[in-house]
Amino acid sequence: MSMDMKLIDYLAVRRSIPAFQMREPGPSREKIEAILKLAVRVPDHGKIAPWRFVVYRGAERARIGEELLKMALAKKPDLSDEMIAVERTRFTRAPVVIGVISTAAPHFKIPEWEQVMSAGAVCLNLLMAANAHGYVSNWLTEWFAFDEAAYPLLGVKPGEKVAGFIHIGSTDFPAVERPRPDLDTVVTWVGDE
Repeated sequence: MSMDMKLIDYLAVRRSIPAFQMREPGPSREKIEAILKLAVRVPDHGKIAPWRFVVYRGAERARIGEELLKMALAKKPDLSDEMIAVERTRFTRAPVVIGVISTAAPHFKIPEWEQVMSAGAVCLNLLMAANAHGYVSNWLTEWFAFDEAAYPLLGVKPGEKVAGFIHIGSTDFPAVERPRPDLDTVVTWVGDE
């Protein structure tokens, strides 16, 4: 999304680009910080920020991929060569991957479900903030987002959960539209016009 595009125009064409279609350049540290400053502007009942970020960049992404491959092979030793390559490149498909970590927990006032939804809102804002800065993005979870054995490798602390891994980069691929829900199938009207 260019800075002069109106929000309504952007939302009419917003779409994710597959991580495997991403390439350099990715955002610099300064751009990442600018993107994150926009991402945190979400509904947050109680102003408790029930989420945090882990930014994966550089060679560390390849090391994490090798460790994830080891974990995947331990669970399924007969992985195909294609799946071995997929596991190895989980964090190197995009120049930058940002983990959105939900820190939702019981609270005396704020329902945990609202905290979880706030983390989801951060993920979407992060996608849109990356696009606003001229990058493409994709929100993924994948198996290791749900495997607590992988959490120490990923910088996720006990009691936390992964809301998503936001892949950010550039692309040469055209954005292709996908089918969207027909409003008649997802909207219920209550009350008069």
